[in-house]
Amino acid sequence: MKLNPFVKAGIGLSFALLWSCPTLAALTESKNYGLDVKITAQSEDDTDLGTASGGDVNGVGLDLRPWIYGESGAWSGYAMGQAVTSTDIIETDTLQQSDSDGTLATENGDRKSKKNYLAMREFWVGYSGLTPYPGEILKLGRQRLRNDDGQWRDTNIEALNWTFDTTLLRANAGVAERFSEYRTDLTELAPKDKDRLHAYADAAYQWNPGNWVGIRGHHTHDDGKLDYAQPGVAADSLDKKENGDISWIGLTADSDAYNWRNTNTVNYWGSITGMSGDRDRVNPLNADGTAPAQAKNSGDVDGWATDLGVRLRLDPQWQVGAAYARASADYEQNGLQSNRSNYTGTRSRVHRYGEAFRGEMNNMQSATLFGSWMLNDEYDASVIYHKFWRVDGNKPVGSNGINAVQNDTDDVTGAVLSSTSLPLEDGNKDLGQEMDVVVTKYFKQGLLPAALSQSIDEPSALVRLRGGVFKPGDAYGKGVDSYMHRAFIDVIWRF
Repeated sequence: MKLNPFVKAGIGLSFALLWSCPTLAALTESKNYGLDVKITAQSEDDTDLGTASGGDVNGVGLDLRPWIYGESGAWSGYAMGQAVTSTDIIETDTLQQSDSDGTLATENGDRKSKKNYLAMREFWVGYSGLTPYPGEILKLGRQRLRNDDGQWRDTNIEALNWTFDTTLLRANAGVAERFSEYRTDLTELAPKDKDRLHAYADAAYQWNPGNWVGIRGHHTHDDGKLDYAQPGVAADSLDKKENGDISWIGLTADSDAYNWRNTNTVNYWGSITGMSGDRDRVNPLNADGTAPAQAKNSGDVDGWATDLGVRLRLDPQWQVGAAYARASADYEQNGLQSNRSNYTGTRSRVHRYGEAFRGEMNNMQSATLFGSWMLNDEYDASVIYHKFWRVDGNKPVGSNGINAVQNDTDDVTGAVLSSTSLPLEDGNKDLGQEMDVVVTKYFKQGLLPAALSQSIDEPSALVRLRGGVFKPGDAYGKGVDSYMHRAFIDVIWRF
């Protein structure tokens, strides 16, 4: 198997970083290496809403993740690899980007997921001696960046990140840029990630026991070379069509609601975010195939978004809640988000905008009702209902889990000549509704180093069912199927 240079560099750098400093000089008595075994069964039907052939996934994948961790004094180091084999293109990783699932067609296959691949998930060196506080660490390398709501950061990316976590104050600051996917099958970055630098910072203060207020900011600087439309030259889906600089600033308030261990009778969260920046976009060819008068267009972008929620504890086991989110027509997220969090109050992290629909904060509003149940450390379950609308009924929405297309067919043979994304119906705001179910059985509590809390979501062996059924609304028109579903069964064991 031929490895691309970035994967080779990542594998080499991970071990060089780990062994070149005193990271592994003295292993402690705690476990410093292990193997995560994950088996995922996936059933997915009609992601194209019946507008194309295929669109279904049915198969099983095996995901092996060996890891090693060491610390000595203030230094620490960590690396995690990955080997995946499957019967279909199975999504074994909840951090997998929506455009790396094989739906991005290219002539050279540089960004097409395969059934079998090797990867480096993380490799970093940490130093926790900048302050005397135990919750402080500076990390350099490819690492898991994550914030509680998953709507600003939740991804593996190359970064220099500083975290400060104490009883009264939490803060993060850093810079990040994606240079490679470090996967043997994805040898090219997504166009939006090419030459895009992220700088971010956030801070939250516990002003009253269990109540936090915070501020957070994010800036992206994208000066990547644009791929301009050329007559007679076929466009590639990996062509970079836009760049620019965008900034986000937001305020937050919550009752530590994303901490599934808290026992508050009432939990709440709220955030409001403003976005502003400038963007250059490549102009397409004219209808007759000639070059446009201007190769690109430039303009300002502005938007805002909010996410509000409340959760009521009925007794030690049962909780119910409601949430509302809205993003203006031109708002967009920063590209590092997963939108997964513990907002239902259980240990299981759930997609905020539907396990099937997987909406993003862009020209969308959603209303959510949910109930959750936990039994000791053995079981948890969540049942969630979502309703989705467009904010502006004449503009598109951000990327999501729906890949409906509009086909141009031959009048004589009926053969499909070309396909483009299905445009939403002008004036119709109803995107649809969804029901989600997430049920987990935990078998044992694992013992992992505290520094790995950001890298490994589940310190347990478990079996989990997660899935959703989406019913498209009027915005998708009348020529689509009535339902689509996406469901997974995950079995995870840590050795």
